[in-house]
Amino acid sequence: MSNPIQLLPLFKSLSKSIAGELFFDDSSTHEAQKMVYATDASVYQEKPLAVAVPKIKSDIEKLIAFANEHHLTLIPRAAGTSLAGQVVGNGIIVDISKYFNQILEINQTEGYVWVQPGVIRDDLNVALRPFGLMFGPETSTANRAMIGGMIGNNSCGLHSIVWGDTRQNLLEVKGYLSNGQEVVFSSMSLEEVAEKSKLNSLEGVIYKGVSQIVNHPENIAAIENGYPKKTLTRRNTGYALDFLIPQEGKENFNMCELIAGSEGTLVFITEAKLKLLPLPPKQEALVCVHFNSLAESLLANIIILKHQPMASELVDKYIMDFTKGHPVYQHNRFFIQGEPEALLMVEFFADTQEELDLKTAVLIADLKLAGLGYAYPVVYGAQTKLAWDVRKAGLGLIRNLPGDEQPVNLIEDCAVAPEDLPAYVEDLQVILNKYNLRASYYAHAGAGELHIEPMINLKTSEGKALFRTVLKETAALVKKHQGSLSGEHGDGRLRGEFIKDVLGDKVYELLKEVKQLFDPIGVFNANKIVDTPPMNEFLRYEADKKVKPIETIFDFSKNESILRLAEKCSGSGDCRKTHVSGGTMCPSYMATRQEKDTTRARANILRQFLTNDTGDNPFNHQEIKEVMDLCLSCKGCKSECPSSVDVAKMKAEFLQHYYDANGVPFRAKMIANFTKSQRLASLVPSLYNVLVSNKLTSNLIKKVAGFAKDRSLPKVGKTTLRSWKKRHDRNQSTQRSRRVYLFCDEFTNYNDVEIGITAIRLLEKLGYEVIIPEHVESGRTYLSKGLLRDAKLLANRNVNMLADLVSAETPLLGIEPSALLTFRDEYPELVDANLMPKARVLAKNAMLIEEFLVKELAADRIDRQLFTEEQRLVKLHGHCYQKSLNALLPTQQILDLPINYKVELIPSGCCGMAGSFGYEDEHYEVSMKVGELVLLPEVRKQPQDVIIAAAGTSCRHQIKDGAQRVAQHPVEILWNALK
Repeated sequence: MSNPIQLLPLFKSLSKSIAGELFFDDSSTHEAQKMVYATDASVYQEKPLAVAVPKIKSDIEKLIAFANEHHLTLIPRAAGTSLAGQVVGNGIIVDISKYFNQILEINQTEGYVWVQPGVIRDDLNVALRPFGLMFGPETSTANRAMIGGMIGNNSCGLHSIVWGDTRQNLLEVKGYLSNGQEVVFSSMSLEEVAEKSKLNSLEGVIYKGVSQIVNHPENIAAIENGYPKKTLTRRNTGYALDFLIPQEGKENFNMCELIAGSEGTLVFITEAKLKLLPLPPKQEALVCVHFNSLAESLLANIIILKHQPMASELVDKYIMDFTKGHPVYQHNRFFIQGEPEALLMVEFFADTQEELDLKTAVLIADLKLAGLGYAYPVVYGAQTKLAWDVRKAGLGLIRNLPGDEQPVNLIEDCAVAPEDLPAYVEDLQVILNKYNLRASYYAHAGAGELHIEPMINLKTSEGKALFRTVLKETAALVKKHQGSLSGEHGDGRLRGEFIKDVLGDKVYELLKEVKQLFDPIGVFNANKIVDTPPMNEFLRYEADKKVKPIETIFDFSKNESILRLAEKCSGSGDCRKTHVSGGTMCPSYMATRQEKDTTRARANILRQFLTNDTGDNPFNHQEIKEVMDLCLSCKGCKSECPSSVDVAKMKAEFLQHYYDANGVPFRAKMIANFTKSQRLASLVPSLYNVLVSNKLTSNLIKKVAGFAKDRSLPKVGKTTLRSWKKRHDRNQSTQRSRRVYLFCDEFTNYNDVEIGITAIRLLEKLGYEVIIPEHVESGRTYLSKGLLRDAKLLANRNVNMLADLVSAETPLLGIEPSALLTFRDEYPELVDANLMPKARVLAKNAMLIEEFLVKELAADRIDRQLFTEEQRLVKLHGHCYQKSLNALLPTQQILDLPINYKVELIPSGCCGMAGSFGYEDEHYEVSMKVGELVLLPEVRKQPQDVIIAAAGTSCRHQIKDGAQRVAQHPVEILWNALK
């Protein structure tokens, strides 16, 4: 039975019986969940029947029983970063990432770890580091890739030529067979296999059947003839029968070798025992060899491998060019010299610097002797991470290509022996040239696997047909070179159709036999690897579909349109990393661990509705609102997403159009008009402050406003900053050499008045005349609630009032990051078209006070002798917008101005307050969870003499409420540090 209508009451009954969550009906909440699970990092899209998030093992047992009874398939899903559609299908998605994420045992003596399948690879290695151990396989997605998915795909990664793939590091698995029987697969003797084969159970049937397959002489001959040549280590086509056939010197049998790379089609894994390696030597070097052609780099790769590097990774010019001007990766280009057509990043580890220098020098000498390469910069230590990030970001970066012709995951996982790579690439280029296709080339040259991604327009019938043709012809090429159709990304529903072409008919029938033995009715991830549907069906885009232009208030022309910006999300899942890996994106996911709360989910649901809705307002969908709800608009995605998918901008646009159809809620209006309320409050500050601090009256205000009762409300100052400045100016007679304009933002003017006063005094003490020009509020509160038309009016007024006043010589300085940085971020794309040139110039000359002071310090216009020589430790928390717009480093630098002040950056992401978000009753719990990830615990453990610094008013409020500490704005710290 698979009729969704008939299944509804059955799903409802199932949902009541499990401890986890089940989404299955047509309510907006459930539909939203099904939509965000309809795709992964591949080109495929198919809405599942239901989404299950099991909490305990018995939930999985019940799901398996349910699937058996109703002839449904379960699709195990971890991080959902699969590139071949492994976790896309019309079944029940079973997401193990939220609850099955525990490290169960670390055995330092024997060098193994037991984990649940939802443990993230990089997070695991953070836990293992104190023991001097690590799990070796390292994908480019390692900061969100989970062990379950790594087993499913037999993930390899950068260092696989030394540390091996997941199969080589998998010792045991525990899980469920398709009939619900619990099973443990581990290494055993051939005698033990024979005993297992006698069992009167599905486990016995499997051992007996697999043993017969891999020991039959005809099968052995077919396997040895069909599978890739032995010198290719990346061999992941089909099921790994080539590892189970009898081999000289191999006495044991481990079904785990078959499970690795099986993509969740054979067993539902609940625990895995992994082999651990010692941590590598601490001395690290990266030789970045520059080449004038791709062909030259592939020839050099053969020489490089003779030097036994840890890795040899290719990056082509196409990808390197996308790092130019990127908010993060431009900085990472420091090692690139000239305009190379290709780079090989060759890594060495050693115990001593001398040994390391010898390895790099010998390699460089050999390459020069062979006449290969034109530059050989060597990067050491911590800087290697910056360089590696250029390579790792390749998948996301190339999604910044304008237009509908985009790089596709298609032949990117084909692998050949490294010595065959030059000839294979030359042959492949003939195919690509035949169809006038451009392609990007990057990744694992040392392992013989380049991620080659041709540019194809999958929105057309021609592109859809070409998609298939290129893979079919490449499969023949892989066969010619005795390579592997899949190296590490798996077959899924993408390459499964052509396994027969590469491995042969006989082997393909054996693969089907294996699936039949383990899973006779297709309970586990049906139609993946074998019996797959046509590889160019169920794509994200319907061919030749006409999409209606969408009118927006923001100018999205830089990204072509709001739809194109949403489409830039490749699904790579960078937004699924946790606080352990650091960064800001994505705070709501870090707190909830739910897919719907990722940047990816928000982009995907927008894309689906904006593509398919035919009504007048494509934004008018409750499902979008469900998925956008926990977006804190932190802007972390603007910089940390490799494709720069700015969800904060898209959320604001969505809200305006949604309100157009459904009306603006009372609380949204109230928050948007915050400045007006504070202006009134400033007339009677004492009375207002009593009302918001008295328990009885404040609780009443919170109840009416829909605010959390445990959140304190902001008070107003005894005066406004503007009023104080007018009085102050009347008493000023000192002439100062340089003039600056101060943006008197709405938060500083009414709530943080003392900080504003301190900022003015500090600037004057340092010799600057401070003028508050005529301007209106920044519009931040309107932007945060999606009232873009109101924000646009304010932006227009500010640009008109300030553009002709502000210049590089007389810049506009700001105190509150969320207000001042609006000039740099939103204004240039929000104001009327005729004002955009002025807005862009104004943006260049609008800066935070800290940024200005750092520039002045660099120009020797600030005397460090003015500041104390006392020793103090400052712990700095950066505002999200500072991080997103590269404005945090100046704050860190200027707090070093007092010669003996030591500044340490708190490795926090978003504080969780995010303007009004942390006040709102339904968001308070998530707000505090975000704060508790890093920031609040770190602040609590600091001694009282440690200065806590935070430029953002919301950040300081969160620290005060959550850690009972007063955080200071940097200007306060500098003022107090004056002699």
